[in-house]
Amino acid sequence: MKAVRCLPSGILSALGNLLSQGLRRRGKGSSLGKGLEWLGPARFAAYGLCVTGPVSHYFYQCLELLVPSSASHCVLKRLLLDRLIFAPAFLLVFFLAMNFLEGKSWAAFQNRVRTEYWSALKMNWKVWTPFQFININYVPVQFRVLFANLVALFWYAYLASVRK
Repeated sequence: MKAVRCLPSGILSALGNLLSQGLRRRGKGSSLGKGLEWLGPARFAAYGLCVTGPVSHYFYQCLELLVPSSASHCVLKRLLLDRLIFAPAFLLVFFLAMNFLEGKSWAAFQNRVRTEYWSALKMNWKVWTPFQFININYVPVQFRVLFANLVALFWYAYLASVRK
């Protein structure tokens, strides 16, 4: 996989964090450009570049091998694999990676999972299910990561706001 394919994941992840900060500041009546926390977008960019891009790319490739479009009930099987296996694991990896990138303890990670994971996973299922249905069944495999990254711009804004 070419590294350039991971760049949109890094850029859009960082933009999602900036969007979250902008929305929080706007809600408080603060100036958008003043006092931005730049480590947040840097962490999200690193995560998008090193995790989201490559993991998503290989997941979509494997999904094509595991459940080819010629398989019976492939639409449902692909969606179930994504929503019930990949999404929970990927969200847990997000929590772990952000904990590590923020320099927090294992106890902090466990507490965050205990207090925030379930509500974030339920929101993931609500938000992502229709988009992933379209993505994994109708978007050509070479464009799936990009399609997901565009949706993820807003999803990462949500996750960044949950983590505050």
